Amino acid sequence: MPERALAHIKKRIDFEPEVGIILGSGLGSLAEKLENPIYINYADIPGFPQSTAPGHKGRFAFGSLSGKKVVCMQGRFHFYEGWAMRDIALPVRVLKLLGIKTLLVTNAAGGVNTRFSVGDFMLITDHINMMGTNPLIGKNADEFGPRFCDMSKTYTPALREAAQKAAAKCGMTLREGVYIGCTGPSYETPAEIRAFRILGADAVGMSTVPEVITAAHCGLPVLAISLITNMAAGVLDQPLSGEEVIEIGNKKANELQTLVREIVHGL
Repeated sequence: MPERALAHIKKRIDFEPEVGIILGSGLGSLAEKLENPIYINYADIPGFPQSTAPGHKGRFAFGSLSGKKVVCMQGRFHFYEGWAMRDIALPVRVLKLLGIKTLLVTNAAGGVNTRFSVGDFMLITDHINMMGTNPLIGKNADEFGPRFCDMSKTYTPALREAAQKAAAKCGMTLREGVYIGCTGPSYETPAEIRAFRILGADAVGMSTVPEVITAAHCGLPVLAISLITNMAAGVLDQPLSGEEVIEIGNKKANELQTLVREIVHGL
């Protein structure tokens, strides 16, 4: 239950974070750049899942960034790890109870749009859920939101506009597109990628969608950015690997940190 996790965390921190940031594969180093950081390992939180994905440290980082109080998830949970959707929803609900007003989500994704290149950043404008399930299935958590959750403007337009302005200040190009979420852990086939392109997807990944649905249910404004760490299956004549995802994530980490700092500064 989120209340148990919340009680444990509140014993360790003495402030209410304004912004929650979920850090994707290869992008976790931002959590180590916070001012006056406080780290809380997931393993120490009662009833909390444990992150097993490569490049995910598995802890919360609380501190200041660009003059704002923030909390970073340095590691997230994936359906392919065997966690139930309610486990993936739990951290977002804890962040809501901690008092965040905005959720910023990052991920590593494969480029479906053939105009994209490895290393591009994509502002998510919408998503397609191909995971075959939903974190809101089951008894509704009335204390967080309604039974039937509106998803019309899930990726908050005002935050997207602010992100583009921040990117321009940083001299960066921030592409825009639709993210399609799959379960993994196998990468998609070339035929699936061709189908996803027809459906209107620009990038594909194995996370984000359950977290964003949960955030929408909680009434949290959401901003989400994908780092294109590889081109999806069939776009280039080369195999896909998790090592490539981590490598590109590490190479582009500083750029993403610069962008996130500017975005947070403007919130």
